[in-house]
Amino acid sequence: MAPERRPAGATAAPRFVVQRHRARRLHYDVRLEIGGVLVSWAVPKGPTLDPAARRLAVRVEDHSIEHLDFEGVIRAGEPGGGDVIVWDRGTWEPQGTDDPAKAVADGEVHVDLHGEKLQGRFALVQTGRPQAGGGREQWLLVHKRDRFAVPGWDPEDHPRSVRSGRTNDEVAAGPEAP
Repeated sequence: MAPERRPAGATAAPRFVVQRHRARRLHYDVRLEIGGVLVSWAVPKGPTLDPAARRLAVRVEDHSIEHLDFEGVIRAGEPGGGDVIVWDRGTWEPQGTDDPAKAVADGEVHVDLHGEKLQGRFALVQTGRPQAGGGREQWLLVHKRDRFAVPGWDPEDHPRSVRSGRTNDEVAAGPEAP
Protein backbone atom coordinates (compact mmCIF):
# COMPACT_ATOMS: atom_id res chain seq x y z
CA MET A 1 0.00 0.00 0.00
CA ALA A 2 1.43 3.39 -1.00
CA PRO A 3 1.59 6.12 1.64
CA GLU A 4 -0.86 8.96 1.43
CA ARG A 5 0.21 11.58 -1.13
CA ARG A 6 0.03 15.17 -0.02
CA PRO A 7 -1.07 17.94 -2.35
CA ALA A 8 1.31 20.87 -2.82
CA GLY A 9 0.90 23.33 0.03
CA ALA A 10 -0.65 20.76 2.37
CA THR A 11 -0.43 21.78 6.03
CA ALA A 12 -0.96 18.40 7.72
CA ALA A 13 1.57 17.48 10.41
CA PRO A 14 4.73 15.93 8.99
CA ARG A 15 5.10 12.21 9.47
CA PHE A 16 7.87 10.06 10.88
CA VAL A 17 8.71 6.38 10.76
CA VAL A 18 11.16 4.22 12.67
CA GLN A 19 12.09 0.99 10.92
CA ARG A 20 13.81 -1.88 12.73
CA HIS A 21 16.29 -3.06 10.14
CA ARG A 22 18.41 -6.19 10.33
CA ALA A 23 21.09 -5.65 7.69
CA ARG A 24 24.78 -6.31 8.37
CA ARG A 25 23.96 -5.17 11.89
CA LEU A 26 20.68 -4.51 13.65
CA HIS A 27 19.77 -0.82 13.74
CA TYR A 28 16.74 1.41 13.74
CA ASP A 29 16.21 3.90 10.90
CA VAL A 30 14.67 7.10 12.26
CA ARG A 31 13.11 9.10 9.43
CA LEU A 32 11.46 12.54 9.61
CA GLU A 33 9.39 13.93 6.75
CA ILE A 34 11.01 17.25 5.84
CA GLY A 35 10.68 19.05 2.52
CA GLY A 36 9.09 16.13 0.68
CA VAL A 37 11.70 13.51 1.68
CA LEU A 38 12.49 11.37 4.70
CA VAL A 39 15.55 12.82 6.42
CA SER A 40 17.19 9.80 8.03
CA TRP A 41 19.50 8.58 10.79
CA ALA A 42 20.61 5.03 11.61
CA VAL A 43 20.44 4.44 15.37
CA PRO A 44 22.29 1.22 16.33
CA LYS A 45 20.72 0.76 19.78
CA GLY A 46 17.37 2.22 18.81
CA PRO A 47 15.44 5.19 20.14
CA THR A 48 14.38 5.13 23.78
CA LEU A 49 12.05 6.96 26.12
CA ASP A 50 14.80 6.87 28.77
CA PRO A 51 16.10 10.45 29.18
CA ALA A 52 19.37 9.20 30.72
CA ALA A 53 20.28 7.29 27.53
CA ARG A 54 22.33 8.92 24.79
CA ARG A 55 22.02 7.10 21.48
CA LEU A 56 24.46 7.34 18.60
CA ALA A 57 22.62 8.38 15.44
CA VAL A 58 24.47 8.30 12.13
CA ARG A 59 23.12 10.56 9.40
CA VAL A 60 22.35 8.52 6.28
CA GLU A 61 20.96 9.43 2.87
CA ASP A 62 17.48 10.88 2.59
CA HIS A 63 14.81 8.46 1.44
CA SER A 64 11.69 8.99 -0.66
CA ILE A 65 8.29 9.32 1.02
CA GLU A 66 7.42 5.87 -0.37
CA HIS A 67 9.65 4.38 2.37
CA LEU A 68 7.15 5.45 5.07
CA ASP A 69 5.30 2.13 4.91
CA PHE A 70 8.07 -0.18 3.71
CA GLU A 71 8.12 -3.49 5.49
CA GLY A 72 9.70 -6.55 3.94
CA VAL A 73 13.00 -8.01 2.87
CA ILE A 74 15.70 -6.25 0.88
CA ARG A 75 17.59 -8.90 -1.08
CA ALA A 76 21.05 -9.90 0.09
CA GLY A 77 23.74 -8.16 -1.93
CA GLU A 78 21.69 -5.00 -2.35
CA PRO A 79 22.43 -1.93 -0.22
CA GLY A 80 20.73 -2.44 3.14
CA GLY A 81 20.02 -6.09 2.41
CA GLY A 82 18.00 -7.63 5.26
CA ASP A 83 14.57 -7.61 6.85
CA VAL A 84 12.72 -4.44 7.83
CA ILE A 85 9.64 -3.77 9.95
CA VAL A 86 7.74 -0.55 10.61
CA TRP A 87 8.65 -0.42 14.29
CA ASP A 88 6.90 2.93 14.94
CA ARG A 89 5.17 5.70 13.01
CA GLY A 90 3.19 8.84 13.57
CA THR A 91 3.47 12.59 13.22
CA TRP A 92 5.92 15.10 14.61
CA GLU A 93 6.21 18.80 15.33
CA PRO A 94 9.39 20.88 15.15
CA GLN A 95 10.27 22.77 18.31
CA GLY A 96 12.18 26.05 18.42
CA THR A 97 12.22 26.51 14.64
CA ASP A 98 9.94 27.18 11.70
CA ASP A 99 12.54 25.65 9.37
CA PRO A 100 13.41 22.08 10.38
CA ALA A 101 15.54 21.56 7.24
CA LYS A 102 17.76 24.45 8.35
CA ALA A 103 17.85 23.09 11.91
CA VAL A 104 19.13 19.76 10.55
CA ALA A 105 21.67 21.57 8.37
CA ASP A 106 22.77 23.55 11.45
CA GLY A 107 23.22 20.31 13.41
CA GLU A 108 20.48 20.47 16.04
CA VAL A 109 16.80 19.70 15.74
CA HIS A 110 14.22 19.29 18.52
CA VAL A 111 10.96 17.50 17.78
CA ASP A 112 7.84 16.31 19.55
CA LEU A 113 6.96 12.81 18.35
CA HIS A 114 3.38 11.53 18.37
CA GLY A 115 3.87 7.85 17.59
CA GLU A 116 2.41 4.55 18.58
CA LYS A 117 5.49 3.74 20.72
CA LEU A 118 7.51 6.95 20.86
CA GLN A 119 5.98 10.03 22.46
CA GLY A 120 7.41 13.29 23.67
CA ARG A 121 10.34 15.60 23.03
CA PHE A 122 13.47 14.30 21.32
CA ALA A 123 16.63 16.12 20.31
CA LEU A 124 19.04 15.19 17.55
CA VAL A 125 22.38 16.95 18.00
CA GLN A 126 25.30 16.66 15.62
CA THR A 127 28.53 15.82 17.44
CA GLY A 128 30.96 15.68 14.56
CA ARG A 129 31.36 16.30 10.86
CA PRO A 130 32.30 13.48 8.50
CA GLN A 131 35.99 12.71 8.47
CA ALA A 132 38.04 12.30 5.32
CA GLY A 133 37.51 8.98 3.62
CA GLY A 134 33.73 8.97 3.46
CA GLY A 135 32.72 8.93 7.12
CA ARG A 136 29.20 10.00 8.04
CA GLU A 137 27.93 12.70 10.36
CA GLN A 138 27.72 11.55 13.96
CA TRP A 139 24.72 12.72 16.01
CA LEU A 140 23.20 11.97 19.41
CA LEU A 141 19.54 11.15 19.85
CA VAL A 142 18.11 11.87 23.28
CA HIS A 143 14.65 11.87 24.83
CA LYS A 144 14.06 14.91 26.98
CA ARG A 145 12.72 14.70 30.53
CA ASP A 146 9.00 15.13 29.98
CA ARG A 147 5.79 13.37 30.96
CA PHE A 148 6.52 10.58 28.44
CA ALA A 149 9.99 9.77 29.84
CA VAL A 150 10.42 6.18 31.10
CA PRO A 151 13.70 5.31 32.83
CA GLY A 152 15.16 2.05 31.55
CA TRP A 153 12.83 1.87 28.52
CA ASP A 154 14.40 -0.47 25.94
CA PRO A 155 13.20 -0.65 22.31
CA GLU A 156 14.11 -4.36 22.21
CA ASP A 157 11.29 -5.01 24.70
CA HIS A 158 8.86 -3.85 21.97
CA PRO A 159 9.83 -5.94 18.90
CA ARG A 160 6.58 -5.95 16.91
CA SER A 161 5.68 -3.91 13.86
CA VAL A 162 3.00 -1.25 14.31
CA ARG A 163 1.99 -1.90 10.70
CA SER A 164 1.54 -5.69 10.65
CA GLY A 165 2.10 -6.87 14.24
CA ARG A 166 4.92 -9.11 13.00
CA THR A 167 8.51 -9.39 14.22
CA ASN A 168 11.60 -9.18 12.04
CA ASP A 169 11.88 -12.99 12.17
CA GLU A 170 8.31 -13.34 10.90
CA VAL A 171 8.92 -10.85 8.08
CA ALA A 172 12.14 -12.67 7.11
CA ALA A 173 10.25 -15.99 7.00
CA GLY A 174 7.39 -14.61 4.89
CA PRO A 175 7.99 -11.12 3.55
CA GLU A 176 4.52 -10.70 2.05
CA ALA A 177 2.29 -8.65 4.30
CA PRO A 178 -0.74 -10.44 5.77
